[in-house]
Amino acid sequence: MPRLKARASLEPLREVIRDAGLRSTGPRVAVLEHLQATKVPLSHGELVEALVGHGYDAATIYRNLIDLTRAGLLSRINLGDNVWRFELRGPNQALHPEHPHFVCTQCGEVTCLSQVRVKLTPAPGSTKSVVSSISEILIKGQCTQCG
Repeated sequence: MPRLKARASLEPLREVIRDAGLRSTGPRVAVLEHLQATKVPLSHGELVEALVGHGYDAATIYRNLIDLTRAGLLSRINLGDNVWRFELRGPNQALHPEHPHFVCTQCGEVTCLSQVRVKLTPAPGSTKSVVSSISEILIKGQCTQCG
């Protein structure tokens, strides 16, 4: 009976994948489920490590990350260390809206600042902002554990 309950709980993820025009496969569901549970952007390597018990190899995870990103379900971000990280997007915007990220310069911890909004305004005397849209905000500093 628990197995049926687990399958039913994954149905919303399967539906999101199908609504994005993709086939709902085990690796795609596993990637979305894991990203939904962690709520922070993860690298390909971190996802491979987390999903190794499911029997998916690194290439399968990578292909599915790219497919989910192209379908608009994931965002691919670089937090300044040349490592691509992935997080939920698309139909999951209500659960995971656009937000800045904080990276600790000492320990490397990544934190989503989903409760923070950043607004750029032109400096006094400036004619107007050269920024029409922002795709990513990255804030660096020391976290409370390191500071």
